[in-house]
Amino acid sequence: MMNLPEKQYIAAFDIDAQNTFTPVCPNELPVVDGDKIVDELNAQAKFASLRIGSRDAHSMNALWISDADHAPLTPVAGNHPDVDIHWPAHAIIGTKGFDFIDGLDDNAYDFQVFKGIEPDKHPYGACYHDLKNTLSTGAIEYLRCHNITTVICGGLATDYCVKNTVLQLRTAGFEVILNKAACRGIAPETIAAAMEEMAAAGVHFVECAAELA
Repeated sequence: MMNLPEKQYIAAFDIDAQNTFTPVCPNELPVVDGDKIVDELNAQAKFASLRIGSRDAHSMNALWISDADHAPLTPVAGNHPDVDIHWPAHAIIGTKGFDFIDGLDDNAYDFQVFKGIEPDKHPYGACYHDLKNTLSTGAIEYLRCHNITTVICGGLATDYCVKNTVLQLRTAGFEVILNKAACRGIAPETIAAAMEEMAAAGVHFVECAAELA
């Protein structure tokens, strides 16, 4: 059982819960069972007064898109401080990959973050547009101006965008609860490392939303 503050001080954050990270889009960045987190995201939102969501929102002209000459996960050449490695094209605005996973309602969110719109930016965390954590997306400010102290998080993928967003929230001073059942990750080793890093930062964990009651 989690000792939560009053509901008015709690927000739920759905991090990149998009088709692009599920088997629905097998040619993008599918995470195994990534489409199975919807019920838990909806369940955790019932404990919060605000619900916010982030989405990768990319361009087909992005500098980091992999191709025959630039394999995924290889470094991007040139002076591009907000791009690190190549990735397959994913979450392109206007495509199915960009959309929320079926079962998540666009209209349920009080605030949304679109990240990675610029061709020369590929952030992971949802609180900053750049990799140095200096150009705010407004998420932290939105939470602060609504007097939120605790953020319940879930989304995709545990070991990348979820981890980075959670750590950004902790650095900003929020109490963070990660709902494990509302997340899926890419690889066991990187998931384990992400969990350790988040735990070291003071993140709390629940196995599922029912443990929030």
